Order: sequence, then C-alpha cells, then structure tokens
Amino acid sequence: MDDWNYKPAGDFGLPHEEAFKSLKRESGLFSTALHWLWWSFVRTYLLIWHRLKVEGRENLPKNPPFVLVANHSSHLDALVLAAPLDSRLRDQIFPIAAGDVFFTNPAISAFAALMLNALPMWRKQCGPHALEALKRRLIDEPCCYILFPEGQRSRTGEMLPFKAGLGMMLAGTDVPIVPCYLDGCFEALRPETKWPLRRPITVRVGKPLRFDSVPNKRAGWEQIALDLQTAVKALRPAGNAQSAIATTVSDARGIDS
Repeated sequence: MDDWNYKPAGDFGLPHEEAFKSLKRESGLFSTALHWLWWSFVRTYLLIWHRLKVEGRENLPKNPPFVLVANHSSHLDALVLAAPLDSRLRDQIFPIAAGDVFFTNPAISAFAALMLNALPMWRKQCGPHALEALKRRLIDEPCCYILFPEGQRSRTGEMLPFKAGLGMMLAGTDVPIVPCYLDGCFEALRPETKWPLRRPITVRVGKPLRFDSVPNKRAGWEQIALDLQTAVKALRPAGNAQSAIATTVSDARGIDS
C-alpha cells in the first residue's frame, strides 16, 4: 500500500472556465469521448472534402513525447496536422493555440478545450514561466504538441519567420521535433474567409530533429528556430507560390476547380 499514491488531476477543483485555460488540464471520461467523436468526424471530413494526403507518414513518431511544427496560414492547420496521428494518442495531443483568439470567449474556450484539446499560449504575456510549464509537461507526462512557430497565420500564404520562443521550450531536450509542410490549407480556408472551399490538402512530414546539444540560451533558441524554419521550407513543393496565385485567380473568376 505504501507504493500506491493518489495524485489528483492537475486541474482538479478549478472552475470550468479556469480549467479550460489551464496548462495542467487533463482529460476525463467525458472529454475523452468528445475527443474520439470529434476527431473521427474531422478525419472523415478531411478525407472526403479535401482529399487529404499524407506524405512521409513513416516519419511520425509512434509514441510521445514529440512535437509537430508547421507553416501556419489557416484555421484548418491544427486539424490537418492532428488528423493523421494514431487515435490512441488523442488525449495526449495538444495543439498550442493563441489564448487571445481561442480562450477569451466561454463558448469558444470550451470548444477549444473539450474538442480540440488545445492549450493556450498568451502571445502578449508568454514569458519563460509559461514556456517552462509546457516544456515540463511535454517531457514528464509525456505528451505531443502541435506548434506553429510563426506565431500567427500568414495573410498571404507565404511563410513568416519562426520565432525564437520555440527554442526556449526545446533547447537541451531529446524530444523529437517533426517538421511538416501544409500544402493547400491556405487555398481551402484563407484568414479572411468563413467557410472552407473544396481544395485538396497535402501534409508533407519530414524526418524528426533533436536539439539536446543546443545550449538553452538566446543564440541556441534562435538557431533552433532557424533550423526548423529551414526544414519546413525544404518540404515545400516546387511551384507552390505559382499554384497559390493560380487558385486566387480562379476564385476571383468564380471557378470551382
């Protein structure tokens, strides 16, 4: 009996609204069922409506901890990245979402927490303590994060520079970081549109990188951001920019290809 210790959930006793925003939030029976139903729907939707393809699936780790990073230009991005992952990991997959977008309205906050299983990142208040808390959970639990190092959606479809805060979380850890490129999400759901168009989407998954030997200081953080940005860009298909322009022209003419 001495070897058995009861450990309450990290969000135990918190009011619902606070629990949704907590970085220590854990899944219960109800939220696990919602995750399973939601992601079953999402995978079916992406396969049918967007003809989702995954290239390099063999590069996805089988077990946590690991982190997926990708370019960011659409609200579809986190759904597309999470969809190919093993369903047994559903409660362990946490998209890191902008707190000022997804966790200020009670209804949206509940959706982000209960369906997406997202954790908030407060962009204007994201100090070392928050990043350290995410780092500790990633390693100690362990779990999986979906991160967009640009820090915001691109309004043009072109990648923005990766921010060094990502490196603060990953420097000196042996956690595999998987670069991915999302092709078609911008054309399917641009930031200024409300409903997704029927456009094909492809996820290109690169080989995992590790940064255990990178020093946990500013120069190391910037190097990690640059290395990951380079790895994601390397997965971009040739002629991607021209394809985006052609799609924009087709939409302007009212052509649904």
